[in-house]
Amino acid sequence: MTQMTTTTTSPVLTATGVTMRFGGLTAVQSVDLNVHPGEIVGLIGPNGAGKTTFFNCLTGLYIPTEGSVAYQGTVLPPKPHLVTQAGIARTFQNIRLFANMTVLENVLVGRHTRTKEGLWSALLRGPGFKRAEAASKARAMELLEFTGLADKADHLSRNLPYGEQRKLEIARALASDPGLLLLDEPTAGMNPQETRATEELVFAIRDLGTAVLVIEHDMRFIFNLCDRVAVLVQGQKLVEGTSEIVQSDERVIAAYLGTPFEGAPGAEEAAEVEAAEAGATTGATTGAPQDETQRGTTARTEDGQ
Repeated sequence: MTQMTTTTTSPVLTATGVTMRFGGLTAVQSVDLNVHPGEIVGLIGPNGAGKTTFFNCLTGLYIPTEGSVAYQGTVLPPKPHLVTQAGIARTFQNIRLFANMTVLENVLVGRHTRTKEGLWSALLRGPGFKRAEAASKARAMELLEFTGLADKADHLSRNLPYGEQRKLEIARALASDPGLLLLDEPTAGMNPQETRATEELVFAIRDLGTAVLVIEHDMRFIFNLCDRVAVLVQGQKLVEGTSEIVQSDERVIAAYLGTPFEGAPGAEEAAEVEAAEAGATTGATTGAPQDETQRGTTARTEDGQ
C-alpha cells in the first residue's frame, strides 16, 4: 500500500458543501472534500451514490446547486475548459478518444490549453507557431514514453487494445500539465495485469507531484492505491479516512451488502436519483467526441452515478 502523504500543506482541491439537485431530487448533498499536493484520494460508493455527479461538479460540467469548488484557493468557474486551464484534468468512465486520429494527435489535443498561439499564427504558420508546435510534439512524446505508448505514436487510437486506450486517455489528460488529475473508473473492464499496470502508473503520476482523485469499484485497487478514501452513499459522504478505517466501518459494510442503516433511503428513492442523474448526463454538453468513440472503441454504458 502507498505511504500516507502528509497533509500539512494547503489543499490543491477544496470542495465545500457541494450539493447537486435535479428538479426535486438531490443527487449530491453537502459534500466536503480536500485533496492535498502529492496525495491519492479515492472516492467509492454503491451504484447511484453520486460519485460521477460529484466529479462533474468539480470539473465544471455541472454547476452545483449549492456549495463551491476551489483549486489552490481560487473558486473555479463553471466552465470545463477554464477548469482545465486552471490545473485540473480528468478522464471519463467511458473511453472518449478521437478514434480516427493517431495516438500522438490525441495527446496533442490535450495540449490546447497550454499553447498561446492564436488563429492568425496558425494560419500563417510563422516561426512562433512552429516553435510552439515542436514544443507540444516533444511534450506529447514525453507523455507517451511515460505511459509506455511511444512505439504506438503513429497508430490510430481505435486500433489500440482496451488497456492501452485507457492509458492514452490518461496521457491526454496529463498533456494539460495538471496539478490535480481526476480518474473516473480507470480500471473498468481491465484484466488483473492491466489493473496492476494502471496502479503503477498512478503511483508514477503521484511521484511527479500531481495529486490524484480516483473513482473506482475495484476495492482492492482503491485500498492498495489511496492515502485516504471517502465513501458516498446516496449523495452524502458517509465516512472518510485511511483504507483501514473505511474497511472496518460498519456503515460502509452495510451500504455495500445492502443492509439498511439509520437514515438510509429506500430503494424507490435511490432509483429516482439514478434516473435523474442518467438524464442529466445524457443531456450535458461535454465536448467529447462521443460518436467517434462509439464507432472506434468498446462501447460502455454510464452507470448513472
